[in-house]
Amino acid sequence: MHCLTYVLAVLLACLCVIQPGIQAITCTCKGRSQCKNGSCTEEQGACFVLTERNLESYEISVFYGCLAETMGFPGRHPLFCESKSKHQFSKTACCFKDYCNKNLVVPQLEEVTNKSPQNSLAAVEMAIIIASCVAVVLLVSTLVGILIYKRRQKRGKLLPSRSPTIPDDIAALPSDETRTDWSTSGSGAGLPLLVHRTIARQVQLQEVIGKGRYGEVFRGKWRGEDVAVKKFVTRDERSWFREAEIYQTVMLRHDNILGFIAADNKDVGVWTELWLVTEYHENGSLFDYLRSTTINVTSMFKLAGSISSGLAHLHMEIVGTQGKPPIAHRDLKSKNILVKKNGECAIADLGLAVRHDSTTDTIDIPLNNRVGTKRYMAPEVLDDTLNILHFDSFKRADIYSLGLVFWEITRRCDLGGKDLEYQLPYFDCAPDDPSIDAMRSIVCDQKQRPLKEDHWDKYESMSNMWKLMQECWYESGCARLTALRVKKTIGKMQEEEGLKV
Repeated sequence: MHCLTYVLAVLLACLCVIQPGIQAITCTCKGRSQCKNGSCTEEQGACFVLTERNLESYEISVFYGCLAETMGFPGRHPLFCESKSKHQFSKTACCFKDYCNKNLVVPQLEEVTNKSPQNSLAAVEMAIIIASCVAVVLLVSTLVGILIYKRRQKRGKLLPSRSPTIPDDIAALPSDETRTDWSTSGSGAGLPLLVHRTIARQVQLQEVIGKGRYGEVFRGKWRGEDVAVKKFVTRDERSWFREAEIYQTVMLRHDNILGFIAADNKDVGVWTELWLVTEYHENGSLFDYLRSTTINVTSMFKLAGSISSGLAHLHMEIVGTQGKPPIAHRDLKSKNILVKKNGECAIADLGLAVRHDSTTDTIDIPLNNRVGTKRYMAPEVLDDTLNILHFDSFKRADIYSLGLVFWEITRRCDLGGKDLEYQLPYFDCAPDDPSIDAMRSIVCDQKQRPLKEDHWDKYESMSNMWKLMQECWYESGCARLTALRVKKTIGKMQEEEGLKV
C-alpha cells in the first residue's frame, strides 16, 4: 500500500516518454528495491524524493531513487514529479543532476482526520448492509402479513370487532373445576394460538349437554380432561367471534369467571363448525342447580359471594402494560352462571359483553341498549333511557340483574323448614316468555320487584340479603351499589355468620 502512488504513476506513464534531451543520471537511492550501494543510475531520467503515508497505519516513509525515462512526460517534466498539490498521502520532489536528490527538501504531508478512507468505506458498507437487512425484513413481514390476512379471510376469522344486536336466552354453557395445570398464552385468557388452530382435531365429543339458538353444547375430552364445546352455526359467526374476543381479554382469567381454553373452526364437509372450548362444570348452570337443589345459609353466601366477586373483576379496570379494560356483562342471569364442584360460581357467556377504553372513553361495539334477557333487563333498558355513551350505565344495569339472581338463590335457602320451589324472578306477574312491553309495564310503570318471603324477617342472614337485593334493583341506576361494594357486603355477612356458628 505504501507504494500505491508510485505504481499508479507507472501505469499512467506507460504511454509517456521522457524527451531524448535527458542524459544518464546517478541518484541517491534509499528504501527501494533497485538500490545498490545507496545509489542508482538511469540513462535518461531524474532523481526524486517521495514522502508517502501508509493508508492503514498512517506511518510516513521517505524514499529516494531514480526515475526511468518511461516515467516522464513531457521531457524534463516527469509526470511522477507533478504531485505538488496538497495531499494527505503522498508528495514528490524531483531534480536532474547527479545525487541532487540527496539535498532535496523532503516534502511534508498534511495532517489527516481520525477517519481514514478505509473507515469511511467501512461505515458506508455497514450502512448499506443494515439498510439492506431492514429492507429484507420489511419485505418479508409485509408478505407474511398479507398471507395471514388472506388465510384468515378465507377461513372466516377476519371479522369486524363490532357485534350486532344479539337475541336473548343464550344457551347456558356448563363447565368443570378451574384447571390450573393447563398452559396458557401468558395473558390469563386462554391457550396459545397454535393450540387454537389444532384443538378441534384433538377434542373427542361426548354427549350433548345443552342447546340454544346458536347451536349445541357438548361435553368433550381433551388431553384426558372434560371440556365444554359450544358449537355455533355458520350464520352466527359474528357472535362466535365476539365471544371468543371477549374471553381472550388480557388479565380476564379469574376463579369466578368461566375459564376459556380455545376458539377454533372445523370443516365437516357441508359446512364449517365454529367452536368455543371452555372448562366444564358438571353441576351445570345456577338455574339447573337451584331447580334440583336446596341450599343452606353457608351455601347461599358462597354462591352469592362468588358471583359478586366475578362481576367485580369484570367491572374493574386494571391499569398497566398488561392491564384489563372494564367489562360489562349485559346478560347476567342464572342460566349464564355455572356452579363449580366447590360450591362457588363462574360467570359465563360473555358474547354480549362490552369493553370500555378509558384512554379514549369509547366502547368497542355499536351499542343497542335492548339486549340480553328481557326478564332480567334493568328499568332504564326497558324504557330505553339507558345512557349508551356512559359506560357506568351498563355496569349499573348488571347490578340490577345481579339483585334478581340473589333473589333466586335466597329463595331456595332451606331455613326454618321452608322448602320453597324454585321460581324465576317475576314468576307471579310475568309469563314464561315475556315481551319487552310486558316487562316495561311491570318494572317501570307498576314499579314491581320480586316479593319478599314472610319468614325472611325472622332470620338476620335472610333479612340482610333482602336489604342487599333492594339496594341492587333501585329504579335509579346511580343509587345502586357497585359490584365491589356488593362483594364486600357479602363478605362481611359471611364473617358474621361464621362467628355465630
